[in-house]
Amino acid sequence: MKNLLLFYFALMLGASFLASSAAAQGNFEIQVYDSETEAPGKLMVELHSNMAIKGTTQKTEGVLPTQDALHETVEITYGLTPWFETGFYLFTSIQPGMDWQWVGDHIRPKIRVPESWDWPVGVALSTEFGYQQRKFSTDTWTLEIRPIIDKKMGPWYVALNPALGRSLKGPDAKSGFDFNPSFKVSYDFTSRLTGGIEYYGSLGPLKGFDSLRKQQHQLFPVIDLNLGPEWEVNFGAGVGLTSSTDRFIVKMILGRQF
Repeated sequence: MKNLLLFYFALMLGASFLASSAAAQGNFEIQVYDSETEAPGKLMVELHSNMAIKGTTQKTEGVLPTQDALHETVEITYGLTPWFETGFYLFTSIQPGMDWQWVGDHIRPKIRVPESWDWPVGVALSTEFGYQQRKFSTDTWTLEIRPIIDKKMGPWYVALNPALGRSLKGPDAKSGFDFNPSFKVSYDFTSRLTGGIEYYGSLGPLKGFDSLRKQQHQLFPVIDLNLGPEWEVNFGAGVGLTSSTDRFIVKMILGRQF
């Protein structure tokens, strides 16, 4: 099995180099991934909700403004093996003064290093591919490769997602990889309540990062409610640190395992 897993890691990494940089994923799923995968036969259904209280107010390159737009994303994840899961996303948006709209869909296979390997940290690799309508993203078809490294140390938890994005169709299709890192640091205050900080960034192409003004950097103080292994509850309020970033966003993730 170890050879099969190593081959799959190499295959997913290699796929990113064969595809033709993606802009930031947008505010449809704001989450730092952990290295866990759903157990075989288990189904996790999550609702990702967020709104930019202070964001863009006019169209930018044909993309609708973000301020006061409610984004609702349904994520359905199914465990196939002890080390492999596949997720599916349905992105939707309610724009001010407009009807509820379908934004696009993504599919996300994810593989992890099994616990039996006894590695000192959790390691996984997520690959996400899909489509968003042009009025919500300048790049309509995108691919993301997201390595995941995390570690639980008593009440402390740390996760790092040094993600790489590529545009498959759109104005950035020839720009190469974008670097979109994120990380999370949290602390268990009680058995039920965890608080922490999440960071999300979009620095631009690896061959030459954007100027700081054009980069995106966000910090989210977050609260996680630990209601049992079948539940996922996350709340956060994010502050944009550059002029290219939505300045204030609130988000919630509510998940239930079946």
